[in-house]
Amino acid sequence: METIQKMYEHLIWANKRILATLHTMKGEQQDVIRLFSHILFSEIIWMARLQGIDSSKLPLWAEVDLDFCDQLVKKNEENIISYLLNSTKDDLEKKITYKNSKGIEFQNTIREILTHVCLHGHYHRGQINSKLRLNGDEPVILDFIHYVRT
Repeated sequence: METIQKMYEHLIWANKRILATLHTMKGEQQDVIRLFSHILFSEIIWMARLQGIDSSKLPLWAEVDLDFCDQLVKKNEENIISYLLNSTKDDLEKKITYKNSKGIEFQNTIREILTHVCLHGHYHRGQINSKLRLNGDEPVILDFIHYVRT
């Protein structure tokens, strides 16, 4: 459980760092904001699934502004912290059944889902950093080792 908690502390930290950078971005933002909001919407969807809530009506991609991303970052942090505080090591091996965005049913352990959410977000944060560089903005240092050093 300690590793999962540390991964999510890093996820929350990385989201805040990306958000801060987007607020100072010089170039075209909408493409980057869309990608960032996808990360945030994915976190919402997976947290809903973990809690047995139907996620079929939740957006995975949507055109939103940076102010909306501010709200999502705060809401996701609260939801993630609350979920993890109410979870135990034994919960990680429980399997849950959920439907993906196409309505196909799957079953995974909570550990697998929590790991996926972290890795999915980090993949897309890497894409955001590539877009930032192309726009002439400085990419954000998001390495886990940098996080634990600070």
